Amino acid sequence: MSVTAHTRPGAPAIFHSVGTPLAGIIRSLFPTRSLPLHETLDRAPAGRPAAGRLWPERPAGATAGDHPKQRRGSPMNAFEYRNRQLHAEEVQLAALAMRHGTPLFVYSRAALEERFRAYQAPLAGRPHLICYAMKANSNLAVLNVLARLGAGFDIVSGGELARALAAGADPGKIIFSGVGKSIDEMQAALEAGIHCFNVESVPELERLSAVAQAMDKVAAISLRVNPDVDANTHPYISTGLKDNKFGVPIEQALAVYQRARSLPGIHIAGVDCHIGSQLTTLTPFLDALDRVLLLVDKLAEHGITIEHLDLGGGLGVQYNDEQPPSPQEYMQALLARIGDRKLTLVFEPGRSIVANAGVMLTRVEYLKATGNKNFAIIDGAMNDIIRPALYQAKMQIVPVLQPAASTPKATWDIVGPVCESADFLGRDRELALQQGDLLAVLSAGAYCFAMSSNYNTRNRAAEIMVDGSNHTVVRRRETFDDQMALEAMLEN
Repeated sequence: MSVTAHTRPGAPAIFHSVGTPLAGIIRSLFPTRSLPLHETLDRAPAGRPAAGRLWPERPAGATAGDHPKQRRGSPMNAFEYRNRQLHAEEVQLAALAMRHGTPLFVYSRAALEERFRAYQAPLAGRPHLICYAMKANSNLAVLNVLARLGAGFDIVSGGELARALAAGADPGKIIFSGVGKSIDEMQAALEAGIHCFNVESVPELERLSAVAQAMDKVAAISLRVNPDVDANTHPYISTGLKDNKFGVPIEQALAVYQRARSLPGIHIAGVDCHIGSQLTTLTPFLDALDRVLLLVDKLAEHGITIEHLDLGGGLGVQYNDEQPPSPQEYMQALLARIGDRKLTLVFEPGRSIVANAGVMLTRVEYLKATGNKNFAIIDGAMNDIIRPALYQAKMQIVPVLQPAASTPKATWDIVGPVCESADFLGRDRELALQQGDLLAVLSAGAYCFAMSSNYNTRNRAAEIMVDGSNHTVVRRRETFDDQMALEAMLEN
């Protein structure tokens, strides 16, 4: 039989083993760590979900809390070891890897729902809109799960608009952010009837006015203001300083709002502020809010009424030892500052909803000791997860099968096969490793697959959504034919 699960489904025939059952191949190559397929994999829902739904209904009586909880202090709470084997909800991750190959992204539906509801609960009884920042993870199944909970969506491109609508989003809950909106993107968003444009410059404002006027439509806008607040995060994800490209300096905001009031096809709806990502303290949020509230009061003095206050996203998550505020703590601090102002509150969380709802599975291909370094060469790479190379991000990497306590450990750099010295997922990790081991890169739900590429002509990984004891392939693994389908050679 042809074997595709351990190599890579969709790979050319030269990469396949023939005539030997997969389990036998795995056991012969890696006898100390082989695992049987988990029986629940054969009970995954068959066929397509009901019309209009990208994700099947949760079984009657099940809730987002019907999943195991991990030990306090771990950055994940939908993934845990049982009998030394790492699970996602009720499914063994080793079994998923054996059936679907690696690298492999695995998401937990329960974790997504739990994290979204953590934002909803503190805002009960107050007008609000939670717009998931879909650039963090734009898989259609992820979007559909959140849309069915009532989520809005924060988009930054026409492509994200198309994805959100395809996933069942209410266009009246979509906010369009980003500094470079094209005429085509503006037209598509106006035609769809989105909630609001977050405008980031005067030229954009004037273009939007012209486009809306030509379409005989009115564009609701918020002005994204830059409060010059240091988010104390990585410079590549800091967006609220004067040196950043985002937004309008807050001291210029009154003049821009006055210009907006004079333009046809424009309705002033709100004010927007987003100062960065992966913030782990409340102080920058509160400093920015204080400055924005002063602006709201100043606008009111000039007869400009603000209907909604969009405070963006940016709440951090626990990757390692960080202790970010919970959504409840974050909301309580903001609500105390806002008081009884009659403002609809808009939030744009992304990372804090999906990061710890996903992992990436990868297999150790080789162990290489040079005398100076120990390298564990894996089948995952920087094209799958670029965060360590781009942001110097440190993501936890753990064995899928816990080794015995007596197994000796060594210090390893976890590196991929891409021809770049920047191709690493972790450095100086204390692990007990053998060739063929499965590893899980934790906190891989956000800014991982969404930023993946085909560098070195590598196929992008498959994505799986786990729901209790069931799982669904929500994106199949790419093939080389997929990669080359859009290309052509010269005729002569």
